[in-house]
Amino acid sequence: MSLSIGIVGLPNVGKSTVFNVLTGAQNAEVANYPFCTIHPNRAIVPLPDSRLDKLAELVKVSKVIHASVEFVDIAGLVKGAHQGEGLGNKFLGNIRDTSAILHVVRCFDDPNVVHVSSRPNPIEDIETIEIELALTDLEQVERKIERQVSAVKGDKRLQASLDMANALKEHLASGSLATSFPMIDDENFRVINHELKLLTAKPVIYVANVDETCLTEPNTYVTETSQVAASKGVALVVLCAKLEDELAAMCAEDREEYLNLAGITAGGLEQVVRKSHSMLNLISYFTYNQQEARAWNISKGTTAVKAAGEIHTDFERGFIRAEVIPYGTFVQFGNSSAVKAAGLMKLEGKEYIVQDGDVIFFRINV
Repeated sequence: MSLSIGIVGLPNVGKSTVFNVLTGAQNAEVANYPFCTIHPNRAIVPLPDSRLDKLAELVKVSKVIHASVEFVDIAGLVKGAHQGEGLGNKFLGNIRDTSAILHVVRCFDDPNVVHVSSRPNPIEDIETIEIELALTDLEQVERKIERQVSAVKGDKRLQASLDMANALKEHLASGSLATSFPMIDDENFRVINHELKLLTAKPVIYVANVDETCLTEPNTYVTETSQVAASKGVALVVLCAKLEDELAAMCAEDREEYLNLAGITAGGLEQVVRKSHSMLNLISYFTYNQQEARAWNISKGTTAVKAAGEIHTDFERGFIRAEVIPYGTFVQFGNSSAVKAAGLMKLEGKEYIVQDGDVIFFRINV
């Protein structure tokens, strides 16, 4: 299962710097003026997972293939974006296919970096972006209603879907997000969301972009962002994009030492990945052969046969059984032969629910 994350925010909040930090490369231009990003920036990067590195070490393979995530950075959004203001509105379609949204919030003062207002105001800044996303979704829903009004005359079975679309229209028109829509669990809503890929129905992570001094002592901006996140049930990551961007040029040992001195337990990418996995109910399982060790992302609750299908449809079609070793057990014994000799390798059928960290060998017959 591919993981993709769209990055949004006001101009000059540090979106492109965050993008560079997350992707580990200077892909996005950074400048002190609005709308520096005039084309969507895309990057696919491996998801860090120390368990996979350990597995590769134990099975003595040099090729390690991590699961990946795609980040999409679009131009900063401004008030009126849904009506064509600014440049960000041109690229909103580029994040409709993403799994989640990373909303970067500026939580630092810097007279040398202009802000669209006189100074950052996390509460108002968050509201501006979310209203624009809601109004963009509203336009999508209104166009669907126009199509359905004619269609329902020939097929009354579509009336329930039309009623749902009208209810959703009213909800979005108030500036509310699809995530707070009272009928979000209704099948008719799921169908509409699947078709329109509503931006405000996507899970969100707020990234509070701070200066270095606020990494250990939150300022007022971070406190306000945290309160908004808590009230909305949104995950929050606090990072200093400027610092991490500078650290990216260091070797791994020096970077880890500096992060420890700064009181940071995990880098920006690792924090975002952890939050994303939890938010999207994703887990990872591992496979290996004589050439490589590899991680695969799947939804929590996925059966063994469907997990096999993530590798190749032939694996799902020809599934016989899965030889499963929990990660901790594999590390304890060091190899599959020792685990098998101890009687701890599990033979599972199609309906087995794969657990996070399972090391699996699929038996198939195609």
